[in-house]
Amino acid sequence: MVEYDTLLLRLQNRKAIDPLRSFWRLRGFLRPYRWYMVAVILATVGVTLLNLAGPWILREFLQYIQIQRVLEGGLLSWFNDAATGDIVRHLGIFTLLYAGAYIFRGVFQFMTSYLAHVTAWRFVSDLRVALYHHLQKLSLRFYQDKQTGEVMSRVVNDTNHIEPLVAHNIPDLIVNSLMIAGIAAILFYLFPSLALLTLLPVPLLVITVLAFSGKTRRAFKTAQEKLADFNAILQDNISGIKEIQIFTREQHEGQRVKRRSERYTDNLLTALKIMAIYHPTVEFLGAAGTFLIIFFGGRAVIQGQLPVEDLIAFFLYQGMFYQPIMLLARMNEQVQMALASSERVADLLDVQPDVKEPKNPVRLGRARGEIRFENVNFSYVEGVPVLQDISFTVRPGESLALVGPTGVGKSTIAGLIPRFYDPTSGRVLIDGIDVRDLSLHSLRSNISMVLQDTFLFNGTVLDNILYGNPGKSRKDAIEAARIANAHEFIEALPNGYDTHIGERGVKLSGGQKQRLSIARAILKDAPILILDEATSAVDVETESLIQEALKRLMAGRTTIIIAHRLSTVRDATAICVLQEGRIVQYGSHDELIAVEGPYRRMCLRQLAAARLDIAG
Repeated sequence: MVEYDTLLLRLQNRKAIDPLRSFWRLRGFLRPYRWYMVAVILATVGVTLLNLAGPWILREFLQYIQIQRVLEGGLLSWFNDAATGDIVRHLGIFTLLYAGAYIFRGVFQFMTSYLAHVTAWRFVSDLRVALYHHLQKLSLRFYQDKQTGEVMSRVVNDTNHIEPLVAHNIPDLIVNSLMIAGIAAILFYLFPSLALLTLLPVPLLVITVLAFSGKTRRAFKTAQEKLADFNAILQDNISGIKEIQIFTREQHEGQRVKRRSERYTDNLLTALKIMAIYHPTVEFLGAAGTFLIIFFGGRAVIQGQLPVEDLIAFFLYQGMFYQPIMLLARMNEQVQMALASSERVADLLDVQPDVKEPKNPVRLGRARGEIRFENVNFSYVEGVPVLQDISFTVRPGESLALVGPTGVGKSTIAGLIPRFYDPTSGRVLIDGIDVRDLSLHSLRSNISMVLQDTFLFNGTVLDNILYGNPGKSRKDAIEAARIANAHEFIEALPNGYDTHIGERGVKLSGGQKQRLSIARAILKDAPILILDEATSAVDVETESLIQEALKRLMAGRTTIIIAHRLSTVRDATAICVLQEGRIVQYGSHDELIAVEGPYRRMCLRQLAAARLDIAG
């Protein structure tokens, strides 16, 4: 993890100015595989040299034949001459040389391809892990306006598009650049004036590539953004399939998915249309060199200025010369897509967490559990206050209930304690230490939470209970489940504690999921406990059993309780009543019920509602 922290810090210090630099900033992830890259480069040089050797061997062979024709008075007379054995031996040598060039080229090509893929996929794996590590460091504020599918698209799809750049495009760039340089040198050696004519279309090719590159990259980047939008709505709808079906919104959601899919397709086709114009343009310019050789090279042979074998070699090398140029032009599509993806990945890595580990963190150990808020103000959006001048103290072992209408900031107060967010102003202290000075690990190790929106992982019941304290035994997990009144329903499951509960615990009821969450918090055994509507999804009978268990659990622990039910908050040491982000009442149940105010009115409404239920 330290390595990823160092890499991410370096990346964030190197701001991207253009897409190429966006990829260049990721080079730190290639550093562990630099020797693989060296081997790839050496192998590509080998491939290049052997590619260049093939036509030259053929040229030497044709030259040898021409000499033998002159010396022996014609090719057919060889087999009637005493020198036939020597000629056949030379032909065998040429054949072996030509075959050997292709065999060794195959070996070097294997090394280039395999080692480049090893480097590329390990690079992609490290990059994905670093992205995930970075995402874990971002506060909940980052995720408030982000769709899961869009974030996943950057981690999975965009890194996938970078892989060909490392595995194919960079080795191809090296090979083809060396080929172009080597072939150009050979062409000038064979016939300088014809070589100059052959190279005339090259500036036009370069201008064409540069002209199309910007348009292609922008088109592919837009297409990638639309693909991320499509992934986002798809992930959202699959997660909410129950709601879609119950509200019969299948047709509506189908149309939304169709529109997102069509937008991606349209933008991708725009990019591909540009490439469809680009490729034939490049191919025509590449063929222009051949036209010139046919005319001027043929005339040079007729005039005796150029041997036939050199013209044939010229044709072979000229075909090889434009082939790498054409390949470089064609791979522009992949390169532009990779650079567009690199830009999106770099943009995500540039996001700075607003909740940061302090430079010199204080290690808390096991906290006593005192919680103090000092003049805390908080806003999710600048200028729209959620909490205003919140101050209170909860001593070790005491409990504080936060009550008030929905949206007054109760869950926000709870979220400030483990530093899911930082206050806009003011301080939150644990045992007299500002939470911003504590290491995040030691702070959060001292806090257990049971949230209203219970999240369970796709695993077994036992895995989910042990998640908060994996060092505990199966026996400890079962005991925690008994305290949370979950043991009986767990035992009734097909495989008991080893039953797989599906993604987000889809195989369990709301009350069952809530009790597993409570068992998980019980097992963690932290000195600070936060209960955010912890009994909201259970029936009255189960709630009574859980309340007894929670009383035992809360003994000696500092507890923050967020609840609407009177039965949940009345036994708290103190009750904090919130309205519009401010504390309007503070005291025990008996103190607050005795005076006219919001708390008394809330209690009377609940009692009236309970009487109506009984009467009904």
